[in-house]
Amino acid sequence: MVLPAFNEAACLGRLLEHLDEDLTEAGLPYQIIVVDDGSTDGTDAIAREYAARMPVSLVRHPQNLGLGAAIRDGLKHAADAAAPRDIIVTMDADDTHTPGLILRMSRMIYEGHDVVIASRYQPGSRTIGVPLHRRALSWGGSMLLRVVFPIQGVRDFTCGFRAYRAGVIQAALAQYGDAFLDQEGFQCMVDILLKLRRMHLIFGEVPFILRYDIKEGASKMRVGRTISRTLQLMLRRRLGG
Repeated sequence: MVLPAFNEAACLGRLLEHLDEDLTEAGLPYQIIVVDDGSTDGTDAIAREYAARMPVSLVRHPQNLGLGAAIRDGLKHAADAAAPRDIIVTMDADDTHTPGLILRMSRMIYEGHDVVIASRYQPGSRTIGVPLHRRALSWGGSMLLRVVFPIQGVRDFTCGFRAYRAGVIQAALAQYGDAFLDQEGFQCMVDILLKLRRMHLIFGEVPFILRYDIKEGASKMRVGRTISRTLQLMLRRRLGG
């Protein structure tokens, strides 16, 4: 389990408790890697506190490097520790992603999928607390990515709540090296899928309830910058870069 975190002290403890409750009830053994990306609010102290009583380890960046660096270091640590048949889950540390969905995502991996995405665009999904203009931009981006880079089984290219067969991440790191995780911002989640797309994997999605109404504080994502960087990324990948 990889949790990239930047100034999430207000909700990280609550999420860790929910993860422990839901995964223990489901009978799923787990290890949590919290990647504190230069937080200044004591996020690292919360992670250390819970590490004393839960299987939590902390990776800390002295300064904020961005989501891409947090995902990179978290996935590398998880891939180093995992067996190929293990499952690596990434999710936001702000408690807007529901841990109870991990059991369903894991079952799909066990049933043959390589990557499973908690999708906002599957029947039964709901997005609560996100402004209409943000939802419209997200939907438009999803449609554009589906047209330009179609991947069977994928509608949601940007959601960070995913389950990967560990062997897939290990193989991608071996194939691409440092280039597998070389994006700094939120566009890193798109780029991971674009690179895994070349590996002829089996992708799937589950419907997902995004609870932005319980989020503490403002979003860390700068919408304009993220859109610009994602469009630049798409152009480079379309041209073979």
